Amino acid sequence: MPPISLQDAVSALYRKARLEGGKTSTTRLKMLAEFSVQQLELRGLAGAVPEPVLHGFARDKDWDVAWLHHGKARLAISLKSLLTNLGGTVPNRIDDLIGEVASLQMYSPEIVVGYLVLFNIEEDEESKKHGCTWGQLFRTRLLSISGRRAPHWTIGTVEAVAMVEVDFAQGPRVVSGENEVAAMFDTLTDQVYQRHPDLVRPRR
Repeated sequence: MPPISLQDAVSALYRKARLEGGKTSTTRLKMLAEFSVQQLELRGLAGAVPEPVLHGFARDKDWDVAWLHHGKARLAISLKSLLTNLGGTVPNRIDDLIGEVASLQMYSPEIVVGYLVLFNIEEDEESKKHGCTWGQLFRTRLLSISGRRAPHWTIGTVEAVAMVEVDFAQGPRVVSGENEVAAMFDTLTDQVYQRHPDLVRPRR
């Protein structure tokens, strides 16, 4: 498979959501999942799979990307896109994330979890209730549940997040977040290597 860039993934989402009218299509983040698989492989974690079903404490659930070691998921990544109706979506998204992550971690406390979201600033606006924009609120709340580390493996928090700001007003423009995404994948793979000493980290 040829190398996929973050811009490639954003462009694919734009085509699906804006040009083809597939805002709720289950395949709208397929290229972002493929991008994530490649990013893990570049850091030595080859063989990650898109759309796996992972065991949880409450129920099994479809995740976007997972990397398995000795037959068990050791890394999981949730991919999301927030494109419209931010005021109706942002308040619920963190609760949804905490719930799905907690179920996964109660079954596998050692698992490493990442969250990558594409956020359309074209639709962003001020929330009078919170005194900031929906994008600022979402970022603040994401960061508040990020940074999970041993030995304090707090259930419902994640190891790393990345929020990519895109502007779909005039096409699939990436405004910010590329460095944030690279740092997220670095953190996720670092945590996997720390928790599994049998793994050999490749030289980069």
